[in-house]
Amino acid sequence: MEKDNKTKDSESSIPEMEIDRKYSEKKSVVESPEKAQKEMEKTKKELDKIKNFIVKKYNYVQSISLLPPQATKLFIDEEEVPKETEKYMHLYVIVPEEKLKEIPKIKTEVVKQIDSLQKNLKQKIWLQVKTPIDVWEMCLDSKFELSAAVSMSFPLYDKGILGAMRVAEIHKSLVLQKFEKYVVSYVIGGSLVRGEAVKSSDVDVFVIINDTDVKKMPRLELKERLRSIIYQYVGEAESLAGVKNKLSPQVYLLTDFWESVKDAHPVIFTFIRDGVPIYDRGTFMPWKALLRMGKLKPSPEAIDMFMSMGDQTVKRAKRIMLDIVIQDIFYGVSTPSQALLMLYGLPPTNVKETVKEMKRIFVDKEKMLEKKYYDILEEICIKYYKGYEHGKVKEVTGKELDRLLKNMELYVKRLKELREQIDKKAQERTIEQIYKDVFELLKTIVKTKSQVATITEFEKDFVKAGKFTPQHLRILKDIVSARSDFKKGKLNAHKVDQARKSASVLINDLIEYNQRCELLNNKKE
Repeated sequence: MEKDNKTKDSESSIPEMEIDRKYSEKKSVVESPEKAQKEMEKTKKELDKIKNFIVKKYNYVQSISLLPPQATKLFIDEEEVPKETEKYMHLYVIVPEEKLKEIPKIKTEVVKQIDSLQKNLKQKIWLQVKTPIDVWEMCLDSKFELSAAVSMSFPLYDKGILGAMRVAEIHKSLVLQKFEKYVVSYVIGGSLVRGEAVKSSDVDVFVIINDTDVKKMPRLELKERLRSIIYQYVGEAESLAGVKNKLSPQVYLLTDFWESVKDAHPVIFTFIRDGVPIYDRGTFMPWKALLRMGKLKPSPEAIDMFMSMGDQTVKRAKRIMLDIVIQDIFYGVSTPSQALLMLYGLPPTNVKETVKEMKRIFVDKEKMLEKKYYDILEEICIKYYKGYEHGKVKEVTGKELDRLLKNMELYVKRLKELREQIDKKAQERTIEQIYKDVFELLKTIVKTKSQVATITEFEKDFVKAGKFTPQHLRILKDIVSARSDFKKGKLNAHKVDQARKSASVLINDLIEYNQRCELLNNKKE
């Protein structure tokens, strides 16, 4: 019993047609479960054959579905469908608008296929082939029960239009159940109305709230409260619809909407022109009719406002281009330049110092950077950045911006190469300094000149004699090997750092040994 209550609660949010259909299916299963199951499997198999035939022959078909049984009477009354089809299964096929002229041919071919399979079906099938515009015409004629029936039809095949319609229909039903008296229009738009919806498309919907009869709370508070609830229902609607389409609702107050219409806001005009209501209390359709008749005209003030937007856009675009130069491009060349100067050993520099030091150190002294790259840095930092600070540069052209962007890319790429050069030079200085320090200390105790002789004598007279350990000899050989590898281009920064750390052990012990020797000599004297 508890399970039945939960099922009832979850289905109470779905439109009544869907509930009735589910109830009818459940009832038939309860009355004769085995017979109903076999009949259902047989029907499904035959319907799959029809669906596969249609999809294979007409691969542009957007959807194939079965209309809810309880809704067939609506189509009989409104769509001039024969009365005897009330007990038929109504197969609803949607094709793109550009295939409108092919509908008679499609009907003929599909009906033949249906007739060939009809003997295997207990229930006859009635075929309807429509375009999305036919569905939207139902909405524009305020035949919302018909469009709801299509939305909630059982999908046999769907490229996205049915799923998008279903999630919007369920969300609309949830919203109306909660506060129907405030909703004047629920309108769909975007790719769904254009016939471009796919299974991952966002579903754009617009909800217009009547705020003209609200006395107990401010209008904005009403809007925020209702909008909060409307957005809360989005996840529930998507879950009940069982689709991947993301619902994107926009909420408008009626008075604000009228104000936007009066001011000829382009977004609102587009919304009125292209939107299709799936619920309307006589508000949206009059706007749409007035717009078609050319009677929704902007005020002179609105025209002036929108005309001025062109000049404002030009100014904004120029300001953005200048900002790119004096902010992004400037920092794009100056910051990495400062970093390399600090890597070289200089303290942080200002703009002018950065330009000056890059030339003095890397162009003139080290000769590691070509002058053309320095010229790029100088132009961006001095001509443009400092020029802007002093009021000399007030705007840049698109051509200038493109050139400076290209130069910045070249400069940054070259600085990356320069950093590798600096690192290599620093590593070279490090390994040479280590080698120099170690062998100068060794010569004070070994008294030889050549590298080979120094190592040989150190091993023979000091390591084997127990004055130094084998580890000291290994470190000495590693330093010699590291220096040799570096000159061959085989050594990296990690190995250099390891050599430096190991060398510190040997250097400290050599210094300590020399100090002990000097102390002993002093005592003898």
